Amino acid sequence: MKKSLWIVFIILVIDQSLKLWVKSTMTLGQEIPLAGNWAILHFTENNGMAFGMQFAGDYGKLFLSLFRIVAVAFLIWYINYLSKTKEKFSLIFCFALILAGALGNILDSAFYGLFFSASTYYDVARVFPYEGGYSGFLLGKVVDMLYFPILEGTYPSWVPFWGGQPFLFFRPVFNIADSAITTGVLSLIIFQRSYFRGRPKNQEYEPNEESFEYSDDENTGGSPSTK
Repeated sequence: MKKSLWIVFIILVIDQSLKLWVKSTMTLGQEIPLAGNWAILHFTENNGMAFGMQFAGDYGKLFLSLFRIVAVAFLIWYINYLSKTKEKFSLIFCFALILAGALGNILDSAFYGLFFSASTYYDVARVFPYEGGYSGFLLGKVVDMLYFPILEGTYPSWVPFWGGQPFLFFRPVFNIADSAITTGVLSLIIFQRSYFRGRPKNQEYEPNEESFEYSDDENTGGSPSTK
């Protein structure tokens, strides 16, 4: 359990450090190239879903925040259960990644709206503004900044619906927490057979020497009998 907690802690520190730096130093939409035009820090915010997706306004935001809290409680219990039952550390590691990602985005939703003013395309957000934060508890926006527009081109004309239109891969903007969740989930899917393989149903019983005891009954002649 301690190892998984360290994993969660390290990911949270990295995730929140980058988010706090971006939120307090960059204007909305500002970009900082990291590696040419295919790796960019691009500051944007969303209402809570991964990779910048939106969901049903404030009510959807509140629902997602509450759902994450329930999911976090379950993950903490389940990771503790896996640790007690001595499951593979790689399995525990996957769930620790998912837990860290969920916690990272919950912190944005829960506290950023209380502690920061709104980010705009012209002004950097202020910490603990005099007029108060831009939203209430669990209604804050999640900070995204990782943008990798690696491949750009045009769909062939024969492609249905999108033929002749431009395409960009990878378009979504995300954060460290999103990456942790995605990595954990994909790892569980890819290695599910090794993680969740059950015990053989028709495993033969092989008795050992301790499985036998000898009877002194005259009628049995001292023959061995199983316990």
